[in-house]
Amino acid sequence: MQHRTKSDTRSESSRENELALTVRKVMRQYFKDLDGEKASGIYSMVVAAIEKPMLEVVMLQAEGKQTRAAELLGLNRNTLRKKLQQHGLD
Repeated sequence: MQHRTKSDTRSESSRENELALTVRKVMRQYFKDLDGEKASGIYSMVVAAIEKPMLEVVMLQAEGKQTRAAELLGLNRNTLRKKLQQHGLD
């Protein structure tokens, strides 16, 4: 089992904050770019845009091992397999 130090926790927190800040920035720009046009399906658009690159990076980190990747993501392996298929990453 890997033990986390206080600096590891801070580092993870800053990455989470950086990710949240980036999403906020991009979403604000998205609405600005709409320039009054009607938007719909934003949730699925954002999830799909974030999910695929996240899965790619996690699968690399897990050296292609779906069981390990599922553990890293906190997902059931079957759920991970389904998501990999949905994104053409199987």
